[in-house]
Amino acid sequence: MRDPIGHRFAQPALLEQALKHRSAGAPHNERLEFLGDGLVNLLVAEALYLRWPSANEGALTRARAELVRESALAPIARALGLGERLTLGPGEMKSGGHRRDSILADAVEAVVAAIYLDAGFERCREVVLPWFQPAMDALPPPNKVGKDAKTRLQEWLQARQHPLPVYALLAESGEEHAKLFRVSCTVPHVNLATEGEGSSRRAAEQIAAEAALSVLTPKPA
Repeated sequence: MRDPIGHRFAQPALLEQALKHRSAGAPHNERLEFLGDGLVNLLVAEALYLRWPSANEGALTRARAELVRESALAPIARALGLGERLTLGPGEMKSGGHRRDSILADAVEAVVAAIYLDAGFERCREVVLPWFQPAMDALPPPNKVGKDAKTRLQEWLQARQHPLPVYALLAESGEEHAKLFRVSCTVPHVNLATEGEGSSRRAAEQIAAEAALSVLTPKPA
């Protein structure tokens, strides 16, 4: 079965270290995370620079921030199945650390560094950029980047004189320090309801709003 990461490691110990949280002892992934943070910023910046040749520095900076923030990296980790592969100490295992956005985002950065050290920059770019492609494709136009999903949904509805969306908390689970929130976003005039899940109620609302926008403003085929 093909590894969802998309890279066969010549040095498997690098991947093992990248997926080892500090709670599980040394050598853990913090140094790799440091290197990976720089690599992710460079790879995303380069991709945006080529994608938007007319965008100014401000728009590029805001778009990069959208793509490399914790709440954007954590879904990548989940898509790659990194949570299930993390090595955690007993305390983090008990508290559900494999689901926490901060730990998952750090793991993505560490894995990026591991690929770079294993196979070089060109291979790292080849493997890693596709992880960001869906989020990059979902970015609004350069002049709209920086507005969060709830703001963009509200503006879209107000421009058409439609009622504002209604957000409701559906469920709350997990330990106090590692909670997950599930929220609904209802757009009354079209009888549309979407859901989002995140490590805070606000994050869940943003995800639900983004889902509503994707229905109301589908991208052309």
